[in-house]
Amino acid sequence: MSGNAGVKGRRVLLLVPPITYRATDFVLAANRLELDIVIGSDGALPLGGNPVVHVDPADPDASGDRLLKSVGPVDAVVAVDADMLPLAARLGAALGLAHNAPDAVAAAADKASQRRLWASTGVSQPGFHVIAADADVSQLLGAARSLGFPCIAKPVSLSASRGVLRVDDEAGLGAAAAEIRAILAASGRKDGEPILLEEYVPGRELSIDGLLSDGALAVTAIFDKPDAPDGPTFEETLLVTPSRLPGPTLAAATRLAERAAQALGLRHGPIHAELRIDERAGEARPVMLELAARSIGGLCSRSLRFPDGMSLEMTILLNALGAPVDAAPPPGAAGVLMLPVERAGVLQGVEGQAEAKAVGGITGLSITIPSGQAVQPLPWGDRYLGFIFAEGSDAAEVETALRAARAKLRVAIA
Repeated sequence: MSGNAGVKGRRVLLLVPPITYRATDFVLAANRLELDIVIGSDGALPLGGNPVVHVDPADPDASGDRLLKSVGPVDAVVAVDADMLPLAARLGAALGLAHNAPDAVAAAADKASQRRLWASTGVSQPGFHVIAADADVSQLLGAARSLGFPCIAKPVSLSASRGVLRVDDEAGLGAAAAEIRAILAASGRKDGEPILLEEYVPGRELSIDGLLSDGALAVTAIFDKPDAPDGPTFEETLLVTPSRLPGPTLAAATRLAERAAQALGLRHGPIHAELRIDERAGEARPVMLELAARSIGGLCSRSLRFPDGMSLEMTILLNALGAPVDAAPPPGAAGVLMLPVERAGVLQGVEGQAEAKAVGGITGLSITIPSGQAVQPLPWGDRYLGFIFAEGSDAAEVETALRAARAKLRVAIA
């Protein structure tokens, strides 16, 4: 990777939502690249002394006019988190910059649209039915029976496994639908959102992160999920890279992720794809679960380091500026363990942090929810307690270190 050659002093607009894990890492990345950054937000506090211009995601035209008048032209627009992706697409179009079409960003954020577009283009995915909000019990049962039990029920608009439930039989179907409706209401979603029923696909799970340049995908990381859950909820916990899956399987998964992004109309910037390897027919067949027009969430990107000490956020900024990006990972392995909320209550504290940090191979531990805050597990909650990071000579060593560090922690929830 060539560092900041050719991009020093170029101006980048970072769109930052009021609440996000990612802002600090993007600002640090921009500073390392010596970029001139402007922050657009509808509530974020000033970051690193950089100017903050008010933007309204619901009014991109006025936001674009305000930005041009206050800061002048920019060379790239980067959404720091998913909430700002629609605005980034609209501003990119208005400013004549490389951008994803607003319709493509909207499709990536809607699981029903994803499924329909993938079905129309032959992308391998689970069988599914989109269930309208006013569907009666017989329609719901008919859809589930056609898929078979167990199946998966999920809202079409939420992320991070929120509201995703495994349904094992007809008796649990109505309860799952009612719970999803309640979660949507608590999230402030509009009445009338459909529910997605999907075929349950057993098998090993992986995620693929990469950068699109005119539709071509350059992979930045492939994570195995050794503890991929099979229900009733779907917490992500352990992620380890590089993947230990066979090379041909990974190549097929990467091709599928690229096709899936193209089918949604995505052409530029980061993607985060979730897949399972279906071996029920006697062969390893990658199947798309979901794809987002963003990089890996939370603080998970801190587990990745590229040549010359580049971070994932630095590669995203270089990609947005049209600079060449060498995303080849360094030797060795790395991983992250996300700490799920195991029960509802008030977080009293996390003990054993010093012991966890002392485990060989552990490179960092960050507890991201302060003591005294109310917490909720999935399918209602949308936050993790924190993140443990590790590096090692191979994936097995990293996995062992992360499990050992987790065993040292004692979470107290009242």
